[in-house]
Amino acid sequence: MKNITLGGKKERFRDNLQCYIMLAPFALLFLIFLVLPIIASFVLSFFEFDMVSTPRFTGFSHYFRMLFDDEVFLTTAKNTLIFAVITGPAGFLLSFVLAWFLNEFRPFTRTVLSFMFYCPALVGNAYYIWQVAFSNDSYGYINSLLLSMGFITEPLNWLRDAAYTMPIVIMVQLWMSMGVSFLANISGLQNIGQDMYEAGAIDGIRNRWQELWYITLPSMRHMLLFSAVIQISSAFSVSQLPIALAGYPSVSNSVDTIVSYLSDAGTVRYEMGYASAISVVLFLIMIVTRIVVGKLINKVGD
Repeated sequence: MKNITLGGKKERFRDNLQCYIMLAPFALLFLIFLVLPIIASFVLSFFEFDMVSTPRFTGFSHYFRMLFDDEVFLTTAKNTLIFAVITGPAGFLLSFVLAWFLNEFRPFTRTVLSFMFYCPALVGNAYYIWQVAFSNDSYGYINSLLLSMGFITEPLNWLRDAAYTMPIVIMVQLWMSMGVSFLANISGLQNIGQDMYEAGAIDGIRNRWQELWYITLPSMRHMLLFSAVIQISSAFSVSQLPIALAGYPSVSNSVDTIVSYLSDAGTVRYEMGYASAISVVLFLIMIVTRIVVGKLINKVGD
């Protein structure tokens, strides 16, 4: 019985050999540039290392420092969670709703509108538009408009005031979130056959909301999961946008995130062990969030 099992495995391996060969380059790059760095970060998080001296084992001291003795980290963690909780679900829902509406248009109109919504993702530094719009002097578009309308008597320091920076960064992040997840939702909607809706009508579905819940969403679960993962990654890894708009460190660390603090610890202060510990915590948070979101999406249509 054992020989038969081994023979079957060898035969399957030979049948799939071409697939394994084609996957080998990606698998090698995935191992070198993703798996090994994750393992190295986990190991290095238990050491004191400044990239010059020999690493010195410190145990869990970095984690205790992070959670109990580093107020800046706790502030950046709070900011990151606010970004993730607001921009993650809101960006996910916004990208799906827009894709759902656009799917009703004719092909040419749908293509043009899809390109318009995808433009912010194509232009990597699109947030510089908002730097000009929220400029702190009277030449900024927002200040100029408000001054001309008489709502304010002097320019507001939009990006230097902790009361404004968080809402502005969240708004710009949502504007920029119409990227890969938006196209994934459009693709998922296009791949649902009309016969599914005809069969649903025969089975008793009578309105568009029932179609959405019982046919559309269950039929594109994989695309929804892909879109959710993209949104989770972008929400938890936001860093460049707040730095470009509010600088680093921002006023009262109001929009500093875990990733920006991690970069500062690793590339400015050269505390590679501490930076590795921060990256491990962020990685675990993203994994847990991914599992929870996956479970919620699997319940769609039940």
